[in-house]
Amino acid sequence: MTKLTNHIRKRCLREAMKTLLAALVILPSILFTSCSDFLQIEPQEIIVLGKYWDEEADVEGVVSGCYSSMQAQSVISRMMVWGEFRSDNIVGGRNYENDIQIANIFKENINASNTYAKWGDFYNVINRCNIVLRFAPEVAQKDPSYTQSKLNATIAEVSALRDLMYFYLIRTFCDVPYITEPYLDDNQQMDIPATPFNDVLASLIEDLEAKQSLAVKRYPLTKTFYQRGRITQDAIHALLADLYLWKQDYSNVVRYADMVIKAKLDEYETEKKSRLGTVNGGNDLIDGYPLINDNYSTGNYYGTAFGSIFGSGNSSESIFELIYMDDDDMLANGAVSAFYGNATTFPGLARPADFIGTDMSDESFSVFLSKYDTRFYENLQPVQGQSNTYGINKYISQTAMVDLTKAEIQTTYSSPYADGKCHSNWIVYRLTDVMLMKAEALVEMAPEGEDETSKQQADTLLRQAFAIVNAINKRSNCSKEDKNLEWDKYSSKSSMRSLVLEERQRELMFEGKRWYDLVRRSRRDGNTTYLVGSVSRKGTSGSGALSSKLSRMEAIYWPYHIDELKVNSNLKQNPAFGSGENSSIEITH
Repeated sequence: MTKLTNHIRKRCLREAMKTLLAALVILPSILFTSCSDFLQIEPQEIIVLGKYWDEEADVEGVVSGCYSSMQAQSVISRMMVWGEFRSDNIVGGRNYENDIQIANIFKENINASNTYAKWGDFYNVINRCNIVLRFAPEVAQKDPSYTQSKLNATIAEVSALRDLMYFYLIRTFCDVPYITEPYLDDNQQMDIPATPFNDVLASLIEDLEAKQSLAVKRYPLTKTFYQRGRITQDAIHALLADLYLWKQDYSNVVRYADMVIKAKLDEYETEKKSRLGTVNGGNDLIDGYPLINDNYSTGNYYGTAFGSIFGSGNSSESIFELIYMDDDDMLANGAVSAFYGNATTFPGLARPADFIGTDMSDESFSVFLSKYDTRFYENLQPVQGQSNTYGINKYISQTAMVDLTKAEIQTTYSSPYADGKCHSNWIVYRLTDVMLMKAEALVEMAPEGEDETSKQQADTLLRQAFAIVNAINKRSNCSKEDKNLEWDKYSSKSSMRSLVLEERQRELMFEGKRWYDLVRRSRRDGNTTYLVGSVSRKGTSGSGALSSKLSRMEAIYWPYHIDELKVNSNLKQNPAFGSGENSSIEITH
């Protein structure tokens, strides 16, 4: 029986290997005819190894395949589901019960058979990157035009893409198999054990620290989409700030966040000079930060920042985003269209939690701080004919104009993208995200001693964090009165810690960040109290059972999919999910 079992396992591994090899790299015959073709191609996958790697264009083709594989609906949908759907931001939308996999996620009834526990598409990207790292140096030896500096930039770029994929995996599953060599044939060992979270995190940081200076700092202006749509030094610095935040190495968070902020300030100054003093329609800095002002020049309408960041995309605040060209013949962002909605179906399978939707009407302000926060009106859109029911507007429409000329604030939305034709870019990192990473780090650096020196140090650090939150919040405040937050309300470390995390919820809502923020908070606290309290606000049926399931730390991660357990005997299932064979979750009291 043992021999038969091993035979079956090896056969499964070989079949998995063949499937993986069949989607490695992009068809070599693709020609790049303009500066934006790199991000426009429709990939056609075949096996091209060995003889293919002859010149720089070959490397560019495979690197392009790394990006196109990240744009796949299977990847973006997991970025959304893993980062948002278990959080307090989102509940089931229109007809979500018909999708049993999604319905079980909203019920926190996740088991090892759930489709969204599959991680194969992320490892596909990882393997593509490993292949580039394996073969690109050989091309540099053959093609004189592919210089050492170009090779170094490629190595930094694909290493960062690979590390980003691993970062998603460890935040979702905790411990995962960590592989830095490409799978090229079915004789290689595939069933390797999972590497602990902290070890993977340390390896990612070490890798990027060694390579970040090799990456492209700035692409030529003629390559319109490259600066935001490909990995740059700024993108790597943002990723390093994020990695260090999870490592709880807060001084390095501040160090790398400051690099990103300075780079954005330099961009602002350069653009200001080139436009003879006007930037982003004449916007000034907001408390010293190059944020796009949200109000139109008349002052009675808001929505400029929303339209630039989420509508047009590729904005001055963007650091790295996956670009979907505004062309119906090109790949569309199908995950956003299905999950958040479209012109035919709104809301989509997901919608905002009710307590968020009624935050203004019942004046509870449990999420937004006042009725003047434009992010409420821009991110959420009322569902016609359903009182106090909202869908998610962010990413599904290009504009949201907040009108202050009426007695009550009103919002006009552009028509949602057609079903399956959403061309919204998926933002991975943008400036305010990094600013709030810095604010979180500053709060955690504040000492809690009672001596005068500690109090002064804490006051300085907390005021710096407060200034960041205040600037971001001010940008979205459409009040005619004083838009500044009141320092006295948030002057303690505990209240400032909450303020920063709550501002991240307001600013980054529906962007695949919220669940990870709650997980990071749980890791720092050593318990799930804050996470459970937040998620319980959704008020969904079975909230008591939900609290019980999430009471143990292991349950905030996902189970390994049952298919992975079958082919990899070295994977040990997350103990919060029993054996992995059924939906039972073991609870410790």
